[in-house]
Amino acid sequence: MKPPILPSELRTPRLLLRPPHPGDAPAVHAAIQASLPELRRWMVWAQDPPDLAGTVENLTRAAEAYAAGENLRLHVWSADGRELIGSSGYHALDWRVPRGEIGYWIATPHAGQGYATEVARALTDFALRPQEDGGLGFRRLELRTDARNERSARIPRALGYALDATLKNDDVAADDPTQLRDTLIFSRVR
Repeated sequence: MKPPILPSELRTPRLLLRPPHPGDAPAVHAAIQASLPELRRWMVWAQDPPDLAGTVENLTRAAEAYAAGENLRLHVWSADGRELIGSSGYHALDWRVPRGEIGYWIATPHAGQGYATEVARALTDFALRPQEDGGLGFRRLELRTDARNERSARIPRALGYALDATLKNDDVAADDPTQLRDTLIFSRVR
């Protein structure tokens, strides 16, 4: 199965989600820098974040991957498109099933306002909607989180995801590669 026609944007009552663009680099870079203490606890890529030029390169590759249907990163903006709230999207795609995994991070100044749940809800609904109804037509959607990240684990539970597995000693901690961590795998299926 090939990827469906991908949206140029998705909207929620408070947010605009759209694919990355190299011109987003200043806003993305600033949001990452402002959020590093929190991001470093959970994200491997945040241990050595790119400078502004590296962010431009990263967003160029992300835009190409989106257009090819290989990795569907979406930047999360305020509804008016002026302020970057975070990043989300569909990763680990397998269009043969089709299936994917939602990932997300919210910039620290915007944390605790329900944005991650709002984004995950919108992405869940869009992913599981059949293609003939304008969705992605996924048959399986996952959300994985470090077992220590209780805030993140509350989101799939609130959205009706089932806990499929707890993978013991599945990975190393993003902020301390000498420490093993467990991974929670939540899913919704259609």
